[in-house]
Amino acid sequence: MTNAQWFLLVGCLLLAMGLTSSVLKRLPVTSAIIYLAVGMLVGPTVLHLFHFNPLKESALLEILTEAAALISLYAAGVKMPVPVSLARWRTPILLAFVSMAVTVGLVAAFAHYVLGLPLGAAILLGAIVAPTDPVLATEVQVRHPGDRDRLRFTLTCEAGMNDGSAFPFVMLGLGVLGLHELGELGSRWLLVDVVWATLAGIALGAVSGAGLAHMAHRLRSNRPGQGLLDDFLGLGLIALVYGVSLLISAWGFLAVFFAAVALRQTERKLAGAGPDVPDRLLANYIGEGGEGVPAATVSEGSLVFKEHLERLSEVVLILLIGGTLFVDSWSWRAVSLALFLFLVARPVSVFVGLAGTRTPWNARALAGWFGVRGIGSLYYLMYAIQHGLPEKLALELIHMTLIVVTLSILCHGISVKPLMERFWPER
Repeated sequence: MTNAQWFLLVGCLLLAMGLTSSVLKRLPVTSAIIYLAVGMLVGPTVLHLFHFNPLKESALLEILTEAAALISLYAAGVKMPVPVSLARWRTPILLAFVSMAVTVGLVAAFAHYVLGLPLGAAILLGAIVAPTDPVLATEVQVRHPGDRDRLRFTLTCEAGMNDGSAFPFVMLGLGVLGLHELGELGSRWLLVDVVWATLAGIALGAVSGAGLAHMAHRLRSNRPGQGLLDDFLGLGLIALVYGVSLLISAWGFLAVFFAAVALRQTERKLAGAGPDVPDRLLANYIGEGGEGVPAATVSEGSLVFKEHLERLSEVVLILLIGGTLFVDSWSWRAVSLALFLFLVARPVSVFVGLAGTRTPWNARALAGWFGVRGIGSLYYLMYAIQHGLPEKLALELIHMTLIVVTLSILCHGISVKPLMERFWPER
């Protein structure tokens, strides 16, 4: 396809989605399914007007998926309910770390013993497809910063954390393949890739987000007439936190998510607003002392822009996914992996992770099904390829990962609206 044809395709698609948004909301499909269908139509599956080769374009796709994931993690973080508490966060933490590890182990065992992949490749594949996705799971995400829905919060918070908690397993898989230093008996992997990178990422994010909130609050307090570019501040926070994470070998996805969480939590505390005060009233909120408290709205002011970027990245990346698939891409190996992940690994890992908690059974069942896979999986795959994954193995993992993501878009996209309406009505 020429540049002109690409502009025509994307322009017509965006116009169609914008003009028919109210109609699409009533249909039992998500926007991701429509983008995927268009990509498959113009790609090698039907018309073959273009073909996107993930192996040849792995460097480009790594950057695109990395940027999309970072923007989505920021948007998810600033929508987390206030205040943060262990009681509220216990369930998503268990899902993001315990269920994550169980999923990696189950998928790795299936890939090694059933599909015949080498152990390192099996662990790597498990780490690639295990994390749930904050980009494509919009139908089950927290809808706005004041959303109190427990299931939506759990799934959004889990997706925000497990995009980072999967990284140690990616490095473990690469290490077993001889592409990453694990240390004697895995000591370096445990100390650096697990303990240091995780704790440093969380700490860096929390300190950076809180620091920006205090800085913005002070500027607004001292100079009431001075406006701030909240969009730029949000983007700057993402870039700064992620850049520092790379320099100190911390997990940047965790850092950006917790930076966004800390930003919003700190802003509301500085504004003197309790947890029940809606964000839209922060600008007019009056503190207990009777003096007007200036609004601290970096998180709120930048959220809309980040959500628009998230939607645009979804359009581009899913079109590219559709453009990678051939008719013969649907092998039994890839489809069986996807079915095992959706019907066995994810449900089992959720029930194991939440064993002993008071989570309602319908919430456990829905969380066990709605483990949407997407952009994060593609990023980890491209990351592995850029770190020297052999071509033959890279092609096999590309094939399996793309089918997993495609089936996730289709299966979860078709089922999300009827299942949520039936088993988890608006609350």
